[in-house]
Amino acid sequence: MEFERLPGYSVDDLVVSGANKLAVELISGWPSWPSAVIVLAGPTGSGKTHLASIWKTQSQARQFQPGAIGEPQLPQSGAALVEDVDADHLDEYGLFHLINQVRASSGTLLLTSRTFPGGWGASLPDLMSRLKSATTVEISEPDDALLSAVIIKLFADRQLTVEPHVVRYLVNRMDRSLATAMQLVEQIDKLSLARQSRVSRALAADALEQLDRGRDQSGF
Repeated sequence: MEFERLPGYSVDDLVVSGANKLAVELISGWPSWPSAVIVLAGPTGSGKTHLASIWKTQSQARQFQPGAIGEPQLPQSGAALVEDVDADHLDEYGLFHLINQVRASSGTLLLTSRTFPGGWGASLPDLMSRLKSATTVEISEPDDALLSAVIIKLFADRQLTVEPHVVRYLVNRMDRSLATAMQLVEQIDKLSLARQSRVSRALAADALEQLDRGRDQSGF
């Protein structure tokens, strides 16, 4: 029976580079944040969910869905999390009330998004006024150093040895996404087991081709 490997979102799984250094420092510095509301903005696959998961654990935050915040009740810690604020129809009144509750209780709120608040399409003036006082931290697309370190760690977690030239080959050809790195290493692991062979550049090339072909067939 084959068991699915779930993504690791713990502190031990975190890899830091210039692309996410400021965001990591901010999450690590909680609760001494520069403002009650923090917006973590960055492209898909940049690691926002990983950082949000780490913060949710350490702050005991309650997570709310962006399209259904409603009349929020904060946990004892006063911490709240809303991920992918720009990915769904935003409950603007709910978010407005959530921000008010967080500020009134001296709590903290982490919002993650692909774009800055100005790009959320919010029309409620009071909400936009509240968001202007939030601190926005941008997390960049994964750079070569981050992707390389993540790939090496993912292989090590599977007790696989990978040569540096294979890592460079992957980084130069793969989509710049941490999610893609996880999918790619998983595909290479499967091919390595099926063929009873080591992780080579040829094996990596086949895995890349199969991953790309699978995305083309699924429409993504």
